[in-house]
This record gives sequence, C-alpha cells and structure tokens, in this order.
Amino acid sequence: MPYGTESVPLALAHRGGAALAPENTIAAFALSSALGVRYLETDVRLTADGALVCFHDSTLDRVTQARGPLARHTLGSLREVLVDGREPIPTLAEVLEMFPDANITVDLKGREAIGPLGKLLRHKDFRDRVCVAGAWDGWLDVVRAAVPGVRTALGWRSLTAVVTTARAGMPPARRFATAEFAHVPLKLGRVPVFVERLVDGAHRIGVRVVVWTVNDPATMGLLLDAGVDGIITDRPDLLREVLVARNQWLPMPGTAVARTLAL
Repeated sequence: MPYGTESVPLALAHRGGAALAPENTIAAFALSSALGVRYLETDVRLTADGALVCFHDSTLDRVTQARGPLARHTLGSLREVLVDGREPIPTLAEVLEMFPDANITVDLKGREAIGPLGKLLRHKDFRDRVCVAGAWDGWLDVVRAAVPGVRTALGWRSLTAVVTTARAGMPPARRFATAEFAHVPLKLGRVPVFVERLVDGAHRIGVRVVVWTVNDPATMGLLLDAGVDGIITDRPDLLREVLVARNQWLPMPGTAVARTLAL
C-alpha cells in the first residue's frame, strides 16, 4: 500500500521500535513488523564509500562498541560494528528489500546523503513506500526534484512557520504547505511544541500532522482525540493497543496479527 493512503491514524515505529530492540536494526524492524506495524521510521547516514545506512548519531560512540564519526567508516568496516553489542547496522536498501509490505519514514541526517537517497528512491517500489523527513526545506526541494512523486514532510523552516502561527492562534498561509506531512515534536526538552489548534490549521492547508516521540498511552489517546494523523513512538506495542481499543488499528497484511484479526 503506498505511503499514507490509509484513512486511520498512522502508527510509526521510531528507529524501528527503539524501546523494544536495538534502534535502527533489522531486529527492531522485524519485531515491529511482526506486531503488524505498517510504518517504520529510521535515520539515514552516509558511509565513507557512499552507502546509506540506518543510524541516528553522527558518531558511533553512544550505541556501539566503536568510536568516532560514522562517516569515516566504509560499509565493510561497519559490518563489524554491533548496536548494543548485538545487532549489525543495516543499509536502507536492505530494510526496503527485507520488509516489502512496510512503509518507511526516512529521517535525512546529512546533505551528503541526498544524491544516493535520490538514486535509491528512483526505484518505483521504493519511492511509493517512502516519506523523507527531518531535513531543511532546501534539502527536501532537491529530493523532490530528483524523485518526482516522492512524499516528504515539511522542512524545518516551513514547520516552524506552521507551528508559530498555530501557537499565535492564526491560520497558516498556504505557501507553507510544501509537503504532505508535518512531523511535529511533542516537545523539545521541557518546552511543549504541539498545540491542538495546530491540527485544524494544518488540515486547512492540506497537511497531515504526525507527532513525535510519544511513548505514553494516555498522551497517545489525547493526541488521537485532537485529530492527529499519526504518532511516532518507541513503543509501537503500546500504540497498537491504544489504536485497537479505539477501532483505529490497521495491521500489515500477512502478519500473524492481521490473520488473527481477520478470523
């Protein structure tokens, strides 16, 4: 199913489901997929030899036994690096190929990755299943020009404008509707970012609101009551329970969860 065509709120597994398995690894993506989660979110960085890998930080220090910038490593050398001492770092192409029924939100971490990402997404099956997010407006302009038809989220500048007008109680201008989705943080540090009137304003200009990163079921429920179009979470298992209780859950076809619900 092409990205974002469902009528129910999207459930997105942040970094594959970072609270359930080592982040951005095949193990995390596989576990979320087995739960019936249709949407997997991942970060993308470029190796020294031009490979797109699923990894959040610019350095390897936080989640692996290795040290230093990821960009100094080739894909071959990264094959020896394990996330949380357990799981290898996958490439974006591997994730797209291994999970053909999943849609992928790609958080673009560096301008240098734009060219290789555009080349990968020219494959029609990949393009239709991907939304590119987490980047500056100019970067996303380049992506859209290189891959016509690819879905994106608002760039940082457009997103800031939409959020600012919502907080001021004003409707956003249509010129800010540069993409299909607005990926809005619930808060930055202790500072709240999301406000309920943001949903109405964004919908008025044809933009769907996805909120990150939400791991508390009560907050998930409040956001869904406010009309958000999707939630990004480290706990896709909890979000699934919330959506099932609200009759808003649409599992990935072919999973054990989907087969059980069909009985």
